[in-house]
Amino acid sequence: MPELLEVESYRRLAERVVGRRVTHVDAPDEWFVKGGPPAEVVAGVTGRRVDEARRIGKLLVLDLDDGGRLGLRFGMTGRLLVDGDAAIERLEYSSGRAEPRWDRFRLDFEGGGDLRIRDPRRLGGVMLEPDESRLGTDALSVEPASLRAALGRSNAPLKARLLDQARVAGIGNLLADEILYRAGLDPARPAARRASSPSLRPAAAGDGLCPRDATPLVRRQVGGRTTFSCPTHQV
Repeated sequence: MPELLEVESYRRLAERVVGRRVTHVDAPDEWFVKGGPPAEVVAGVTGRRVDEARRIGKLLVLDLDDGGRLGLRFGMTGRLLVDGDAAIERLEYSSGRAEPRWDRFRLDFEGGGDLRIRDPRRLGGVMLEPDESRLGTDALSVEPASLRAALGRSNAPLKARLLDQARVAGIGNLLADEILYRAGLDPARPAARRASSPSLRPAAAGDGLCPRDATPLVRRQVGGRTTFSCPTHQV
């Protein structure tokens, strides 16, 4: 599923359209357009030049030459394609098929080429003027002091706190499990109690044993999300 790392790949791919002018917007799925009718997005973007492609957390933002902004979210199965190229060929929990009917939104550009979101499960979305103030510090730029402040003194499970996009933006379910595994912290540990290692997720998807000592990994729900952890190394 698209988390910070995947959306950063999308941002780099989207840099191809910087400097291009939008000539046509195709928004066939009204559900996919958030915050207003598709016609508003079409009117707000058509004829505009893309001045910058940037990311905060799992939100990709295209800054337009009139000062407007177009926000793109990818849910669990959304992929970005530019001029027919994809930054990521397949996502976990998504289909490997390329079905044009899954194209939920498309920008066509002057001189040719396009940018589109292909999302089988329709859990992503696009919006004009996304509210970036609701997002916390981007996880790639978070410092120890800001991380401590984000986690706070809450007794909420540590994983749930990491998944709170208003505190640290960009960490999703898979990345949170991997971070906590490498840090040796129990996902259910209260957030207020706060080395390179083998990777957790391939083991969870394979034999279900800890890569360090073959302890059976524990699968449970933490913060409403399916969570894998090692009962020996994460306490």
